[in-house]
Amino acid sequence: MWAWTDPEVRRHLGGPVTEQVVRIRQRRVVGAPGVHAVVRSADDVVLGLVSVEPAAREGETEVSYQFLPEHWGHGYAREAVGAVVEATLLDTPSVVALTQEANAPSRRLLEAVGMSHAASFVEYDAHQVLYRRSR
Repeated sequence: MWAWTDPEVRRHLGGPVTEQVVRIRQRRVVGAPGVHAVVRSADDVVLGLVSVEPAAREGETEVSYQFLPEHWGHGYAREAVGAVVEATLLDTPSVVALTQEANAPSRRLLEAVGMSHAASFVEYDAHQVLYRRSR
């Protein structure tokens, strides 16, 4: 998927991945439960990806997302991530999301969908923040 190789998208996610990793990820995500392609209905353009992973972080369900830069700032991520969080909370008591402390746009997105800062720590050699939303 293009978002995995885009330097701007991957700036706070460990950097772009190799083509070999892209091929492996593509085989794993196509048709996988909890992986949602975000497609603009007006023209069927794929804008990004939102994933849900049950029991990912200390038993809590984690939501993650990636959108290409040309689609940032238009509300697509807020709408898609918000809808996935709402739907996920129907079946689980809480949802968490992780982003780097330095990723201010991602932090604003998580706050916009009703998530609250729950923890700060260092992981992957970077300062991380964990956000949570409960039913």
